[in-house]
Amino acid sequence: MRVFLDIFLQILRTLWAHKLRSFLTMFGIAWGVGSLLLLVGVGEGFRTGNERELSEIGQNIMFIFPGRVPAVPGQGQGMRRYYLTYQDYQEIARLPHVRYASPLLLRNDIRAVSEFQSSNGQVTGVLPIFDQIRYLPMGKGRWLNDLDNEQRRNVAVLGYEMKRNLFPDDEAPIGRHILLNGIRFQIVGVLSNFTKDENNSTNVRAFIPYSTMAVYFPMKGIDTPDAVTFINFQPTSREEHTLANEEVHKVVARNHNFDWHNEDAFEEWDTIQNAEMVGKIFDAMNYFLGFVGIVTLALGGIGIINIMLVSVSERTKEIGLRKALGATNRNILTQFFLEGVMLTVVSGGIGFAAAAGLMAALHQLPSPPGFDPPTLVPFTAMLAMACLSLAGIAAGLYPARKAAQLEPVEALRQE
Repeated sequence: MRVFLDIFLQILRTLWAHKLRSFLTMFGIAWGVGSLLLLVGVGEGFRTGNERELSEIGQNIMFIFPGRVPAVPGQGQGMRRYYLTYQDYQEIARLPHVRYASPLLLRNDIRAVSEFQSSNGQVTGVLPIFDQIRYLPMGKGRWLNDLDNEQRRNVAVLGYEMKRNLFPDDEAPIGRHILLNGIRFQIVGVLSNFTKDENNSTNVRAFIPYSTMAVYFPMKGIDTPDAVTFINFQPTSREEHTLANEEVHKVVARNHNFDWHNEDAFEEWDTIQNAEMVGKIFDAMNYFLGFVGIVTLALGGIGIINIMLVSVSERTKEIGLRKALGATNRNILTQFFLEGVMLTVVSGGIGFAAAAGLMAALHQLPSPPGFDPPTLVPFTAMLAMACLSLAGIAAGLYPARKAAQLEPVEALRQE
């Protein structure tokens, strides 16, 4: 313990003797560690923010929309429009690699009126299984059930913003009524506000049974019987989403008379594929940002090596005197090695603490949509410590070997 204390005091004396040089060198190491953690943390913030945005829709959700069939594959001329139907949904729901599926009927032109106010939010007809596909946390009341759909009940579940617009003073208007284009509906549930963005489309919707929607509010201006706005489905597992998508393509193509290999005929959104693509982009970003941080840390390590070599040069006579008094090469090697390592560790610790403190402070501030504050990644922290250890060993070992190899007579002769 006494040896380490002496070495620490010696480091302080050396640093104080060359304050500016020491500060710049330590700043290089601290900046390298901090930048490595912050740069990768920024990339991780983008990743988690994107995942959070997708999770507010649901897990492993796939969408298929009405499309256009080109007369010649790969060309945009002579395209034939087709609409998805309830029959498409029924066949999709029975596919072996599809776990859940639900058709959706959406209308934006339905006026909702309560005893207090009116609203022009979106009215959506769905099946009860819809809440197994999409993320719809209930605030008050209940979700739609099978009897609601089978008996075509006039019941509704309101989104958070829709409830606030229609019933501003009532937190739970369960059992009360609204008029949708003059038709009376009873409120059976209210969704909670589950996003930071209050303009999220789910928050401004009113959900009613699909069968009721199909009778009162079918799609306008379309000759296709039982047309639906789009279909949501979920594969049996994340790994089987490609198989599920292929099966859905075959069903839709067969029902609408075109070749299922014609990718231009489909309008869809695969959130699984989207998440995987975004994940690869963020992985590449993290690798790049991590490389930049490691290079910065390496430059700081070179600065430590430089200051230790200068220290060896300035303390040549001291080394010669110590060796003349009986100090072994191992004693000299240990001292200078520990000085380099301790200088590196102290600098790195300052950078680590500064980066962690800054990221913790940013987590207390509001973040923009789709982006989370920089997050400390455990793997990056371990990588920073590993790089810091290598830099410390390099910064201490080479100058220490040079100091230990000095001959006592030659060292005492130096001026």
